[in-house]
Amino acid sequence: MTITLNSTPVVKAEMMIRKPVNDVFQAFIEPSTTTKFWFTKSSGRLEKGKHVRWEWEMYGVSDNIFVKDIEENKRIFIESSDGTTVEWIFTPRNEQETMVSISNSGFSGNGDEIAARAIDSMGGYTMVLCGLKAYLEHSIILNLVLDKAPDYHI
Repeated sequence: MTITLNSTPVVKAEMMIRKPVNDVFQAFIEPSTTTKFWFTKSSGRLEKGKHVRWEWEMYGVSDNIFVKDIEENKRIFIESSDGTTVEWIFTPRNEQETMVSISNSGFSGNGDEIAARAIDSMGGYTMVLCGLKAYLEHSIILNLVLDKAPDYHI
């Protein structure tokens, strides 16, 4: 996990997942899998040029995503409704291990707001990768996002 300070921070979270690259890639493309470790509802699969709505129903929060680019088993690049971008890079280490790197950038606001959003993003994407790892490697649903702020459930 790193935060790079340029004109605005670029947040990066990484983790090795002990599964083939296609399994790991599909976990982020296919909402029936992604809902096991991240958001609770999606309007559809990620496809290049498509708009998708992600929801975290327990918090009453959603985001409209635009899928800017997808390279099968290599890269996903999206833009959120707030103008930030997220890029996933999938690097196979061998046939049964995949390194996932998530970079988030484009934060806006004053210095304190940018820093707070970057720190929150780094924690959030690290939590997503931990949930992904538990689910794909051990078939365990950790409820990390659900349990992150239980007093804020609607």
